Amino acid sequence: MSSKPPQPDPLYEEPEWVFPYSGMDVGDSFFVPTMKPAYMTYVIDTTAKKYGIRMKVFTTTHEGVLGVRAWRVK
Repeated sequence: MSSKPPQPDPLYEEPEWVFPYSGMDVGDSFFVPTMKPAYMTYVIDTTAKKYGIRMKVFTTTHEGVLGVRAWRVK
């Protein structure tokens, strides 16, 4: 009998996001809908560092949708 790893639930899988860092000025923000706000905060923080910028990320809702809003702060 072969054991297969559990398959991820497609309802909770994050799509691949393309963040608009290169076109952002300090004070600009964007919203990302997500069921995993802590994970998305981590992704935004770590990918922003690769661009040499700093982001401030908060969990919030927008039009009734859970997600995170990220502001460029540096």
